[in-house]
Amino acid sequence: MIKVRFAPSPTGRIHLGNARTALANWLFAKANNGEFILRFDDTDFERSKQEYADGIEQDLKWLGISPDMITAQSKRFDLYDAARDELIAMGRLYPCYETGDELDRKRVRARAMGRPPIYDRAALLLSDEEKQKYENEGRKPHWRFKLDGEPVIFNDLVRGDQTVNISSMSDPVLIRGDGSYLYTLPSVVDDLDLGITHIIRGEDHVSNSGVQVEIFDALGGKAPIFAHHNLLSDAQGKGLSKRLGSLSLQGLREAGYEPMAVAIMATITGTSLPVEPVASLAELAKKFDFSIISRGPARYDEAELETLNARILHDMDYETAKPRLEKFDLEGEDLWLALRENLVKFDDIKDLAKLITGPIEPNIALDDKEFIEIAAKNLPPLPWDENTWGQWTSSLKSLTGRKGKNLFLPLRLAITGRKDGPELKSLLVLIGRKECLARLS
Repeated sequence: MIKVRFAPSPTGRIHLGNARTALANWLFAKANNGEFILRFDDTDFERSKQEYADGIEQDLKWLGISPDMITAQSKRFDLYDAARDELIAMGRLYPCYETGDELDRKRVRARAMGRPPIYDRAALLLSDEEKQKYENEGRKPHWRFKLDGEPVIFNDLVRGDQTVNISSMSDPVLIRGDGSYLYTLPSVVDDLDLGITHIIRGEDHVSNSGVQVEIFDALGGKAPIFAHHNLLSDAQGKGLSKRLGSLSLQGLREAGYEPMAVAIMATITGTSLPVEPVASLAELAKKFDFSIISRGPARYDEAELETLNARILHDMDYETAKPRLEKFDLEGEDLWLALRENLVKFDDIKDLAKLITGPIEPNIALDDKEFIEIAAKNLPPLPWDENTWGQWTSSLKSLTGRKGKNLFLPLRLAITGRKDGPELKSLLVLIGRKECLARLS
């Protein structure tokens, strides 16, 4: 069975770029009858907070993502400790005692001598006595994974064949001096333990994948299949950040965007597919494939999101809208069908409904006063239907000689108080003859 995971750090609310990764995993799993695991990478105790984990679950639920399993790294340390001990025993994990300043100076010297600023593995030459001396000084070692140095080659479902030149990289630190784990080792251990078959994530992790393949091999496991998608940036081309709150899902939700609009934008931006309404995540899963993902940047466009959001609302049927209309004490399919074409966000309907329910301040220019009086006197009798508007305006055209904008705009301003809005052939029936006459008067 295909198993994928979305592994956010609960150090902030997830943004549109994180949603891109979550949805790529979710859609791939659902299209293949697989499982989607939500795994909180919460080994950074200082910055990880339960409120952020709860918020991430809420954001995913709003998008329509329901994990098949939820787990947290903070509850799995026994697995990481066992892997740590195994790597130490085989000589692949070794202690280093350099301070941050000492490492900085090494990097400066390497650059000055025209060498790449990678770690020189000096710690591998330390004797037991030298290590003990550092321990006695109060230094606590950080632990590095000894890379083989051979190129790591793997096939990426988005980027094709990839080669990561490990020889140009420093041995990665897997454990900090305080004993806490960095991302890399727990991630590999979890992927092995949970049976993850595919790792779908941003292209900024390609070099990480090379390191992780070596750790998978060292622990006797097989690396999952990789798919590294292009990253979503803001309108200015800058990367998104949880800490800065860039385009957070919480913010987009509070701004009134439809979850399906956000899901489509997060998934389709930067692909060969057009950004257009899709009925559901199930339908989106049928369209999603790694082959559609561009190798170029994926840039968010707010205007595109607004247009998409509006199109989704314009297509929304009454039964879907009904429970949400009731929250505003509104009802009736005729009302919904008359107003939905003018919505950008659903809550806009509160103000649009006032065109029907009132109160409205009619806007009648002095030059149009006589015309509006004629219009009031010639308001058609009941019953009214959608043909009433056409019959009335045709009659007024014959009586006054007005046509086009000079005919329609004064009537709209008098009846609705505004220059634009829903079609008056539908609106007129909902407002009713008595109220229309009152506004014209």
